[in-house]
Amino acid sequence: MKPSRPETPPPADAEARRAVAPVICYPVETLPQPDLALYRRAAAGMEKTGEVLVPPRAARCFEVPAGHIFRIRSVEGAQVGDLNLWNAADLSERFYSGKTRALHGTHLSTGDRMWSSFPGLRPMATITRDTLDWYGFDSFGGAVHDVIGTRCDPYTHNLLSGGQYHHCCHSNLTRALAAETGLPLDQAEAHVHDVLNVFMCTGFTRDTGQYFMKASPVRPGDYLEFFAEIDLLGALSACPGGDCSSEHSSDAAACYPLLVETFRPADGALDGWAPPAVNGYDRSHGM
Repeated sequence: MKPSRPETPPPADAEARRAVAPVICYPVETLPQPDLALYRRAAAGMEKTGEVLVPPRAARCFEVPAGHIFRIRSVEGAQVGDLNLWNAADLSERFYSGKTRALHGTHLSTGDRMWSSFPGLRPMATITRDTLDWYGFDSFGGAVHDVIGTRCDPYTHNLLSGGQYHHCCHSNLTRALAAETGLPLDQAEAHVHDVLNVFMCTGFTRDTGQYFMKASPVRPGDYLEFFAEIDLLGALSACPGGDCSSEHSSDAAACYPLLVETFRPADGALDGWAPPAVNGYDRSHGM
């Protein structure tokens, strides 16, 4: 545990050092911006093409072609979900939560994008609608749809609590990907990655800087909508924490299903649009 009081006395200029203004690491003025007006026009005439119901404490995969739209919807009760995305043609290109966090912040909403891993580093999906955007940041510093938590997993559960729990989101996503692709479990597990915590309300405590969760404000009917920038394979886990108001990975929390819906824009709605190219860095690394 961290010591309750600092063990090192502060220097004479401690307050001046603390008062130094922060600098944004990645100014995003030159970041390519999504054409939300185009995406909204595409959604206006869209046709539903399918749906996948994700059972409580389980995960399911789904596919979304480039230029199509998908929604993650609450259907019965307050429930959070852990979302993984891959390039449908190449599992090595996957959602990069750390870089997404660095570019957009700790929590995502309308207009933010889910960026892919190196060397692709391109938008995989753009958030086009968020029915929880009203929440903002609360007085505890909590907000919804975070890219700071990793995913609940059986390894940390074993480390902290002992035992073998198999319905953590990491295991749920592993089983779902293995079932979808035919990969052995150990190979599928290597592709499971840090997530977008859909509907989860999280932040950091102001005194200890610890990651916290609190009851999700999601209601049945709420949804998070995405535009697929490339051909996507997705996997969504309905977290065993339910609304994450008290327990994180257990069979005690009330859990509910989540619905993934996919849609096709009307013909001609995306005229002139093309999927983003992979990142332009030449990969020479100075050699």
